[in-house]
Amino acid sequence: MKPIITLTIFVLATMFAYGQSIYTKTFGSSKDNPIIFLHGGPGYNCVNFEATTAQQLADKGFFVIVYDRRGEGRSNNTNAKFTFKETFDDLNAIYQKYSLTKATLIGHSFGGVIATLFAETNPNKVQSIVLVGAPVSLQATFKNILSKSKSIYQTKKDSINLKNISMLENMDTASIEYSSYCFGHAMQNGFYTPINPSAEAKNIYTKFKTDTLLTKYASQMSYEAPQGFWKNEKYTTIVLTKNLQSLQKQNIRIYGLYGKDDGLYSAQQVNDLQDLIGSSNIKYFDNCSHNVFIDQQTQFIDAINTWTK
Repeated sequence: MKPIITLTIFVLATMFAYGQSIYTKTFGSSKDNPIIFLHGGPGYNCVNFEATTAQQLADKGFFVIVYDRRGEGRSNNTNAKFTFKETFDDLNAIYQKYSLTKATLIGHSFGGVIATLFAETNPNKVQSIVLVGAPVSLQATFKNILSKSKSIYQTKKDSINLKNISMLENMDTASIEYSSYCFGHAMQNGFYTPINPSAEAKNIYTKFKTDTLLTKYASQMSYEAPQGFWKNEKYTTIVLTKNLQSLQKQNIRIYGLYGKDDGLYSAQQVNDLQDLIGSSNIKYFDNCSHNVFIDQQTQFIDAINTWTK
């Protein structure tokens, strides 16, 4: 096994415009194939992946880079603009910092949106993208969340939440309020949690009670980022189908990893993505929800290793 070098690097302000420092951490040897992990949100951070999976992936012979986007997580910045251009500028600076020519982008959830749009803008810098529990259409995701939630409330005869669903069905589906309420119902109904977690996943999740990094940041969310990205990019209405087709025409490989217990996506949504990128390029795991890299860590790493080596 190759020796593993783990480095924590707080990228200095000279790297980035607006005097912003970006939290980054690397795992493995810089001589190995580079992978950049893009976290979910908007408003979250990379801690879940950083503390549970990054080193394990590096042990397979990858140079793994994780970072928190500007104005999110540990990359505090009150002047963050929350635009895709700003996000791309920071990603390009990471490429420059680590002398990367090409890299594989692993985009988790909203990070998959960022990965797709960055790859379309900078196709010469992307070897492949891996969508991990990432939406192709957030509007389809919201509709699925409401449909599943409504069915649960009907079974429970929960008149209060059924009234809330009825209210949501009459809201502007592009609004940030609609988005927030939908995700609130998803959390309330356990859509982010596997129904029957594996022994491996249970062991990993126990770290969330004792690991200092996880206990401090794993549930930390900011409100400025979702508000900013909605105001500037209207991200709740983005549909990535044409963008993914554009990447295919540029010979950028696209892969997908999803969990069957992920209540954000219906089986039809995953099937539609499979039709788009090919059945050999997508895996749909049992006993797995939104955090695929935790819920089925071994299978997650095996898939990345097979597709990107």
